[in-house]
Amino acid sequence: MKRWTVLAVAGLLFASWLAPGSQGEQKVDLKDFMRVKLKHSQLVLQGLVLEDFDAIAKNSQEMSLLSLAETWQVLQTPEYIDYSRKFRAAADALTDAAKKRNLERATLAFNQVTTKCVECHKYVRGIRMAKGVE
Repeated sequence: MKRWTVLAVAGLLFASWLAPGSQGEQKVDLKDFMRVKLKHSQLVLQGLVLEDFDAIAKNSQEMSLLSLAETWQVLQTPEYIDYSRKFRAAADALTDAAKKRNLERATLAFNQVTTKCVECHKYVRGIRMAKGVE
């Protein structure tokens, strides 16, 4: 049920992103979408600290699903596609570790998810700066 809610929210964000409006409005929608990912990441960290494997699995799975949404696809370069694939693989490894109730593996996988986020955001910032877009 939660998966459908997140997908519905992602769909609405994408639809509003396509709606006529200023470039500033589009940026806010993408920021809101990324904040949903951030919230799931924070809930995974909370789950790790509390050893709440259900929360870890649920929120890491939601992050993986978000990476499939069209709103996520801000660039169409081979590098960006690879960053997204690696993020999804790390999130899926985190989900798997949580389902197996393996705290050490889940913690390592969460570190990989975080690393993939930072690497991708650094890449996107570099592309946008090169194009003169904020």
